[in-house]
Amino acid sequence: MILDDRIAVVTAAGSGIGRAGAEAMAAEGAVVIATDLVAERAAGTAERIRKAGGAATSLAVDAGDDDALASLMNRVAAEHGRIDILHSHAGIQIEGGVGDLRAADLDRSYRYNVHAHYVAVTCALPHMRDAGGSILLTSSNAGVFPDYGMTGYITTKAAVVMMTEQMALDLAQHGIRVNALCPGWIDTPFNDAYQRQLGGRAALEEVVATRVPLGRFGTVGEIADAIVFLVSGRSSYITGHALIVDGGERLVGPGPRS
Repeated sequence: MILDDRIAVVTAAGSGIGRAGAEAMAAEGAVVIATDLVAERAAGTAERIRKAGGAATSLAVDAGDDDALASLMNRVAAEHGRIDILHSHAGIQIEGGVGDLRAADLDRSYRYNVHAHYVAVTCALPHMRDAGGSILLTSSNAGVFPDYGMTGYITTKAAVVMMTEQMALDLAQHGIRVNALCPGWIDTPFNDAYQRQLGGRAALEEVVATRVPLGRFGTVGEIADAIVFLVSGRSSYITGHALIVDGGERLVGPGPRS
């Protein structure tokens, strides 16, 4: 297994992509610390991993709380001696274009989609610096092209892509790789804000059918495969890269104004 005995911290691991990635890393031998804002969701992921024969524990962590992130990384290091992998996945999606998006919601978007990644990395860094490791930040294909009506989400996800490049440059000297995961349309409840902005489920399905060249939603399993690739030695010469996994949507770009 390609992640034998690696210590992996995953935020927002209680459902969707976060859960699938945590389970895939555990299946490859990693010891997973699954965190989520909701304790029961994190515990559910850890239980699923253990039932499948893997190793996992869980913690309730609000990724928007700097002190909670510091406590998480210190606790993991105290219990396991190091952190080998950090997948900082937590984020939020708030709809609204310029003039509609409240400034407070823009600030909240930055808090969870950008600031939380930075704090998670800086808190994990003292426990990774000596031995190196892999850091994965979740961005989105929404971070590589603009779209209508999602100003806060798109600008914060674009910021993650550039932050990934800067972190990769700064941390390469310590043997730490930093990459970004940019999923497209994956059929999870995280799409609810986009679905509201588009006008309902039927409109979302139409967008996927017409704007995604492969003509379908991606699966959490397909994203989990990308996660394992980026955090493992299979990508050992890749850093500062934003891996877009979106069925080709970025080739088409934004659709008509909704």
